[in-house]
Amino acid sequence: MGPNRGRQIASSSWKFSRKRWLDREQVLMTVIQEETKCSEEKEQAGYRSATWSILRALEKINKANRLGGEAVMSAPPFFQSAGRGDLKFWGEDDGPTVVVWESLSELEQEQWPKKMGKSKDWVVWYRSRKKDEEQRLFEVDGKEIFSNCSKPTQSKAGEKKNKKGSNRHTVHWKAWW
Repeated sequence: MGPNRGRQIASSSWKFSRKRWLDREQVLMTVIQEETKCSEEKEQAGYRSATWSILRALEKINKANRLGGEAVMSAPPFFQSAGRGDLKFWGEDDGPTVVVWESLSELEQEQWPKKMGKSKDWVVWYRSRKKDEEQRLFEVDGKEIFSNCSKPTQSKAGEKKNKKGSNRHTVHWKAWW
């Protein structure tokens, strides 16, 4: 991504982030550039952010005040703190947490169990693993509280179809507590 490439960020997100980063506006702009690059790579690989409605519902499960994951420009402001891995977007780095698993890098996923320690005040939102994938630590220590399987929709005339004859992929989501 070139330094002169134009970027768009919602005005409300920019104002909120700028207020949280106080006098470090240039650092914030650099972080947003890096976050944009990471977000674009994840989206090309098929990742889609959870809606704020879903994050709000997950927040209510354990009265979470912290979001772990997402990007600085997409993290909802209703969390008292937010960050991903070692990057703190705003607020303190403790308390009940909603973790958006797929938004974490592989390294951040590996470090997460150590970071959370023996704490049980977390909710993890993630895509269901494939049958041949290893069970994750939070699946061993936690309990499943939500599972969703969205069914593919039938294509309308003229729309492109996938191999199964639908225009959308089936997505399985789960939350663990």
